[in-house]
Amino acid sequence: MAGLTVAALAAVGFLAYQASANVPADLAAKPSATPSGPATPAPAPGGGTKAADPLALPEESGTGMRVVYALGARRVWLVAANGTVARTFEVMPSTVHPKPGTYAVTTRSGSVAGSDGVRIEHVVRFARVDGVTIGFSAAVDGSMASPDPTRKTGGIRMKRADGDALWTFAAVNSKVVVVP
Repeated sequence: MAGLTVAALAAVGFLAYQASANVPADLAAKPSATPSGPATPAPAPGGGTKAADPLALPEESGTGMRVVYALGARRVWLVAANGTVARTFEVMPSTVHPKPGTYAVTTRSGSVAGSDGVRIEHVVRFARVDGVTIGFSAAVDGSMASPDPTRKTGGIRMKRADGDALWTFAAVNSKVVVVP
């Protein structure tokens, strides 16, 4: 049992290192994704207040290793067991949305046709709403177009590199936290 724990921690550490090594220079130069200042915004020059960091991990997103999906921000965070953000990226939501809450990855598929007919890869499914399966995926052609609003689809699309990272990070039973 101890050997499995050590192996799991080593794998998570390696994945976190690998993800941080692949962060684009413009993201790496920004402050930490975890806020470290006061809970209220600091006054900005000229009397206003600073806007919250849009890349900051949502405060009410749980603990431990998890995938965090913010519906309003259209953003995903991959969070290591120690609470550090290994990667964050924008996504294109589907037409059917999961309710805020905690889920677990149920199934994964390497490559399939999406419900919209687009060829997708690295499908990571975690919820079902009104008969529609919800999951993360990347279009093989790299597109992240808005879904057809007249169709019920559950694919949350991302860039291929982000899909690769999520695929490596989120195995079956991994925690997915959806926040507003």
